[in-house]
Amino acid sequence: MEQQVLELLAATLEPAPETRTNAERHLEQLYTNDAFPISLISIASHNSVDLSLRQSALLVLKTFVLRTWSPSLNEFQGIETNITDATKEQVRQSLLALATSGDQERKVISASSYVVSKIASVDFPDAWPSLLPTLLQLIPRSHESQLHGVLVVLGNLVEDGFDEDQFGKSAVELVKCIYDIATDEGKRLTSRALAISIFRACFDTMELMYQTEKASVKQFMQEASDAWTPFFINVLKLPLPQIPSEGQEDESGPGSWRGIIALKTQVVKALDKIHRMFPHLLSQHTLALFSTVWESLREHVGPYISLYVTDNRQGRLEDADRLPYTLDFLIIEELDYIQTLLGSVTVKRELDAQLASQDISSGALESTWIGQIMAILVGYSQITQEDEGLWNFDVNVFLSEETSETANYSPRNACTCLVQKLSKWPVLEALLGYTKTMHEGGSSDARIKEAALFVLKQILDELDSCSAEVNPNLARAYLEYIGLAMHDEDEFLRARGYILAARLTTINSAGLLDIVPEYAQQTLNIIDQDTSDVVKVSCIRSLQEYLKTLPSSRAREFQVQTVAVISNFLSSQDLSELKESEDLLDTLVETLRDAIMADPSLCLEHPALDVLFTMASYGASSFQTTMLVNEAFESITSSMSAKGPDAYSQLCAKVLPTLTGALDVGDMTSENALSDMAVSLLSSLAEHGPQPLPANFVATVMPKLYRLLFSSNEFSLNQSATVTIRHLLSRDADQVFSWQDPATGKGGVEIVLLIIDRLLGPDVDDASAAEVGGLAVELVEKAGADRLGPYLMQLLRIVAVRLSTAEHASFIQNLVLVFARLALTNAKEVLDFLAEVHVEGGAGGTGLEVVLRKWLENSVHFSGYDAIRQNVIALTNIYKLHDERLANIQVQGDLMVDDSSRIKTRSQAKRTPDRYSIIPVPLKLTKVLISELLNPLSPSTPGLMQNQLNGVSDDEDGEWEDEPGIVDLGNPTTTAELMAYADESKWNVHQLDDDTQSYLIDFFKQASTEPDFHSLYQGLTDEEREKLHQMDKSTTQ
Repeated sequence: MEQQVLELLAATLEPAPETRTNAERHLEQLYTNDAFPISLISIASHNSVDLSLRQSALLVLKTFVLRTWSPSLNEFQGIETNITDATKEQVRQSLLALATSGDQERKVISASSYVVSKIASVDFPDAWPSLLPTLLQLIPRSHESQLHGVLVVLGNLVEDGFDEDQFGKSAVELVKCIYDIATDEGKRLTSRALAISIFRACFDTMELMYQTEKASVKQFMQEASDAWTPFFINVLKLPLPQIPSEGQEDESGPGSWRGIIALKTQVVKALDKIHRMFPHLLSQHTLALFSTVWESLREHVGPYISLYVTDNRQGRLEDADRLPYTLDFLIIEELDYIQTLLGSVTVKRELDAQLASQDISSGALESTWIGQIMAILVGYSQITQEDEGLWNFDVNVFLSEETSETANYSPRNACTCLVQKLSKWPVLEALLGYTKTMHEGGSSDARIKEAALFVLKQILDELDSCSAEVNPNLARAYLEYIGLAMHDEDEFLRARGYILAARLTTINSAGLLDIVPEYAQQTLNIIDQDTSDVVKVSCIRSLQEYLKTLPSSRAREFQVQTVAVISNFLSSQDLSELKESEDLLDTLVETLRDAIMADPSLCLEHPALDVLFTMASYGASSFQTTMLVNEAFESITSSMSAKGPDAYSQLCAKVLPTLTGALDVGDMTSENALSDMAVSLLSSLAEHGPQPLPANFVATVMPKLYRLLFSSNEFSLNQSATVTIRHLLSRDADQVFSWQDPATGKGGVEIVLLIIDRLLGPDVDDASAAEVGGLAVELVEKAGADRLGPYLMQLLRIVAVRLSTAEHASFIQNLVLVFARLALTNAKEVLDFLAEVHVEGGAGGTGLEVVLRKWLENSVHFSGYDAIRQNVIALTNIYKLHDERLANIQVQGDLMVDDSSRIKTRSQAKRTPDRYSIIPVPLKLTKVLISELLNPLSPSTPGLMQNQLNGVSDDEDGEWEDEPGIVDLGNPTTTAELMAYADESKWNVHQLDDDTQSYLIDFFKQASTEPDFHSLYQGLTDEEREKLHQMDKSTTQ
């Protein structure tokens, strides 16, 4: 069989798509063959087989395992196989043997160990009890190449294969084994680095165990830390070898450059992780660690500049085991770790004492530690050869770095974060002294001058964000050096000068506001005059600072000039490449937006709108650009609408031809993004329009929207078009109802009904139909039962049927609110109607059953003040009916929590999904209303979040608790974690307003006096009863 599999693997590497597809299909058909996985392992084990085929065999094996091995794997597809337990055991042993064989091909070792870890994640220890003992026995007696494979398997097992129980039973032996490897100077440096990375990975599991076994975990970690820390400090003190010549960095040996860098990097990463998770473990070593890392940073500045600033060596490199081995990675880790250590009370106290012991009254800070760290920051902030080449080639890359939107976290970026930690000390004075000495010494190095100004920019940003004042004398002293930079021959220093001029002069406390118009004018002038795109875009971006600071009368004067320079810059660019330059587009749009904000009503007098629409057409596929364009346009529409119908009509006359033309272009070229952008702008135009809208507004846009909604499956386009029609109904329903489509002869009401019917149909997914509920509500309220006639009941029936299959929370809310809005005034009629509707399918039944189940099970996820208020009132109206039919409908109740306090992993959740009680509708309805009384922003919540952010330890000695409530936003890890929630926080916010709370309190006070409430009260949880009790106490005090 091996030959057959080998031929198929070779075919999967063929360039012809049909050949590859057929081979992949035949390989999948072999899943049912008991010998298939063994054949793949055999092929991967043969050194005589081409490496690409060996890798391909392991890739196919990985896919086979993920799809078929166990339902506990997230990728499991339930594909039927005939693989016996005996074959599975053979696979486990053969694969482990390959991964620990000492094969010289690291890619084979890495791929095979990954598959081992996936199998171990579900089979260890029950079906594979010998795995860990085997690995631990192999470690002390393995030769170097074999040891590498063992460590890779063990590392993957620690990261993905262990749960807390399994780790706890073997932690002592495991940590000792890897400690012996890490401290053995006879081992390869990369093997020792790999052992340290495994030790670091242990902390993730230890953190989980800490939740339930604090005392034992703390003792174990303290013992481990006491053993490892002296070794870590000794590694950090190791000098770097002589810089190897280019091409010789990979040479191995006891003192190899690559090995030393990898080892040091893993040590710093491990120390940083310990400090972040269990800061008290290293308290007694804090000063020693700070001093050691400080000295390392000072010693590494020279090699760093030599490698990356003077020379152009490649950085940001990792080996096949994901071990970083270039100096820039080590520098980043050291800079980040210094940030962590600066959070220590001990370190701060020592640094303050050193400053206090020195005479700095004369301003001589250069010899102090703060002066030294400024020199270090400037050294690491210099533009590298690689960055200079990239920025010259593509100004968009320069802007992405400048706006901190880059994915490349470099030493220069790390310096930015460190500055934020230093801002409480006299950093401005220290940097000024360094800058003065540099200029007086006659330095002609533009890079170091640019770096000094770059650090200054970060300091000013941090001081401004903290509302700290800038000494006017310091500001004017810096202005001299900024002026020199603005006229330097080096384009990057020149650009930095204009950036700093805008930043410094616009800070209120700096006392330079009187010269803002002068510098703003200089910046405007240079955009057209300078030959460097880097300088041009820096100046365009700097205009944002000036426009926000200038008095409104002066800002209006600059509006026309700003529009002109942006228009000129656009005309000098290759617009076909603009689509790929998202950061550049965003900068141009942001500056244009700020210019427009000075006085949006002036936009009809110059080509601001034309420039805005030009950029919008090229940035239509960018979410950020679209948002900025919409923001600018919304300001214009709201401003013009506020001036009255005539001004708004003039705006419509100017923009409607462009927007409807964009829809036609988007339709012809199938560019959904362009159509989506145009519809979004039309929606904003309609939303802020007067009542009634200008004549022929509906006739101009409605045919386009109707066509789009019947021809597009793009969810965002459908949502925007639906919302636009809702705004048309809201602003001028009569114009919609009187309009008649010339192509079909149908009236406005019928067209809207057809659109709703289409969006609620089975061919349209939840996302595309997300806004149809709001449109249906608007139509019902504006048209009324008389105008809709029999269509009203048909419409509500379609909504109920579609609700039965809806899955997305926002779509469910949208549809439920159709019935909620009706229940505000006609609750009984809504229930009677739903009781007569029959819904087919698995989730079917009467409309009453379907709607109430979806309604009550999803109410807690509703967002938006208005939606929650309407929902609460509608549910109380339904409750007040005491309809006997509701007691016969069973719905999902409370989550049935098991007794275990252990955190449930994804695989455990798959094996044992959540279970809920089943309760009648009246009880569920009561629970839902009580949950709305539970304010998610109660005073206890910040305290809970406080503990979460300050770390897992609740028994520390105060070493790291000196800044309660301050989250380190400068740290890249913290920033990444917070940014992961940013988008969700905008739409998934469940908050109540005070009026709704008062309404609920009055409702429960009245309901509690009714006989039916007593039986419902017995079904409430203790927490729900306590909430009602506390509510009653608070209202009677």
